Amino acid sequence: MDPLSTTTDPALTIGEVAHRSGVAASAIRYYESLGLIPPPPRVHGERRYSDEVLGSLAFIAVAQAAGFALREIEELLAHVQSGPGMAEAMQVMSEQKLVEVDEEMSRARARKDWLELARGCGCSEPDECALFPTHDELERSGREPLRLLQPDAPGCRRDPG
Repeated sequence: MDPLSTTTDPALTIGEVAHRSGVAASAIRYYESLGLIPPPPRVHGERRYSDEVLGSLAFIAVAQAAGFALREIEELLAHVQSGPGMAEAMQVMSEQKLVEVDEEMSRARARKDWLELARGCGCSEPDECALFPTHDELERSGREPLRLLQPDAPGCRRDPG
């Protein structure tokens, strides 16, 4: 039985579940194969779900929207099903996700700043543009990951004039 809901009447076909939940039937079958939702009983070979599955699919959708991978969602559900509940796992995993979100936001700000500078670029070639690394800058960076350049001077030209 699905731990996230209370009804048990297995009457919904996979198509009805897909329609009501907005989740593709193929995804529902995939979640079933991963154990995220229990395999439903079959009537004449056709899957028949109780409306409990809608709560499970909503849980999965919200967790994915928050950035959790399916394996992490599986871990949360394992805590629910094993008895202790998901509170502690949710707290630990959310703390980790917050670090990831902060890093993503930092990269997004850098992209935005770079794009705002690039919007005003008048360079005809990458070699003359301060937004792109020179050969010397590439050599100095060694194995460091390349990053978006943010020139100090307004505009993007290395040699403004």
